[in-house]
Amino acid sequence: MIQYEGTLYRPPSEADSLILQATIGCSYNRCTFCAMYRDKRFRVRPIGELREEIAWARREAGPHVAKVFLADGDALIAKTAFLVELCGELRSAFPSLRRISCYASPQALQVRSVKDMVRLREAGLTQYYLGIESGDDEVLRWLDKGVDAAEMVRVALKAQEAEIKLSTMVLLGAGGRARSLDHARASAEVVNAIGPRFVSTLVMTPVEGTPLFETDRAGGMDHLEPIELARELREFLAHLELDGTVFRSNHASNYLALAGTLPKDKERLVAALDAVLASPQAAPFRAEWMRGL
Repeated sequence: MIQYEGTLYRPPSEADSLILQATIGCSYNRCTFCAMYRDKRFRVRPIGELREEIAWARREAGPHVAKVFLADGDALIAKTAFLVELCGELRSAFPSLRRISCYASPQALQVRSVKDMVRLREAGLTQYYLGIESGDDEVLRWLDKGVDAAEMVRVALKAQEAEIKLSTMVLLGAGGRARSLDHARASAEVVNAIGPRFVSTLVMTPVEGTPLFETDRAGGMDHLEPIELARELREFLAHLELDGTVFRSNHASNYLALAGTLPKDKERLVAALDAVLASPQAAPFRAEWMRGL
């Protein structure tokens, strides 16, 4: 059977995917807001163990698995030969497999060559999830992402050159009140420069066990109200200039669930946020108990 270590995390769009823990934890594991892998020591799992789990999944689920997500937080950092072999095992076990995906840290993208990513794409690893979080260098330093905005764009464009589908995430509220609009505009600028296939928003949420949680407990963090987050999201969307990018704010942390394809739906999405800002009392904000991390 499949052996999972610790809590599993995956993007919303991987809800019906087979999740295979190719690596444990995150090789970087320093982002101030992230608690997902702080209780795990990063390591790459032996290919023999994974081969056995794939065989078990084939027996239990049959040959018609369509999507596989490679956990944990930084599978792309593993050696190219390992990932190619793993993708080959998956494609052999599941002939109907349409997509293999994983999280991609900026640090993993720094060490992956375009040639390696092309090789991985040809093996079946066709989509990466990249947490941009912010395009504002001051916010990126506070989040300890390990890269500035220019480097985030540079490494993401390597994946674009390799014809990898990029799904990118931005953290609403990451700049607090003081940098809210700067954060929104700079984040839009970075997303525009990358031109990802997907872009989504999450809301900054302090999680116990992180430096951000300790900062918040000491009173050093702003908590933007839902209407302030709506204003920030409106600024972000208004500054996006994309061609054929799917936008979602469907992560459970969001107060507003919006969806569309840009640029086709940009006017509609901005108008919806303008309506919220004009009449906040009538806005369809999620209740706090409905929100998650």
